[in-house]
Formats: sequence, structure tokens, C-alpha cells
Amino acid sequence: QVQLVESGGGLVQAGGSLRLSCTASRRSSSGYVMGWFRQAPGKEREFVATISRSGENTYYSDSVKGRFTISRDNAKNTMYLQMNSLKPEDTAVYSCAARGSYYIDRYYSSVGDFNSWGQGTQVTVSS
Repeated sequence: QVQLVESGGGLVQAGGSLRLSCTASRRSSSGYVMGWFRQAPGKEREFVATISRSGENTYYSDSVKGRFTISRDNAKNTMYLQMNSLKPEDTAVYSCAARGSYYIDRYYSSVGDFNSWGQGTQVTVSS
């Protein structure tokens, strides 16, 4: 497992942008598939985006596709989520997650696939 710390959340108006960061504690995060999930009040945690170890393969939920971009910088042990055209329904606590993987181009998208989680960062989008 690896320790993860998110940053970059905040309050933004609808249509605005935010960039979230997730930094891993290990010397090298390149051995981990990583992802972003979110949980709104009264709702279950849901998948947002995931990225393979190499960074070459990404996958998004339909609700954020075309608006959010996931990326990673393995040299900095950091993953990012660029969120554009934000909507009030994007309001949630966003958490990053990681899991080890032998394959460099594989990704995962289920909560149960990941075994390391950050504490989360609040994103609030006002209308």
C-alpha cells in the first residue's frame, strides 16, 4: 500500500475550473494504477477517472468525459485531475486511489479494485 494526499479542492462557480493533485508517499508511484473517485452527500462513492501506470491509457465516467482530464507525473509521484466546465452536480469529496499492477497499460475503475486511498478533498460548485 501507499499513502496518498490530495490537494486543490475548493469553491468554484459553475463553468469554472479546478485542478486536483494527489501525491504518493512512495519513492516511485510508477508501479501503481491510480484513479479518482468522488462521493456526494447521501450517495455512494462513484468512479470518476483512472490512469494506467504508464499514463498512456485513461478511462472516464460518462458524467465527466470531455470535461475532466486525468494525468500523472511519475517523476514527481503525483497524479492530477483537471476539471473544466464544472457543474453543481460535480460537488463532492474527491479521493484518489492506487493499487499495484504488473501491467503498465492496464487500468481499473471499481472501488474494490483499489487498496490505497487518500483522505479526500472537498469540491463545491455553486450555481
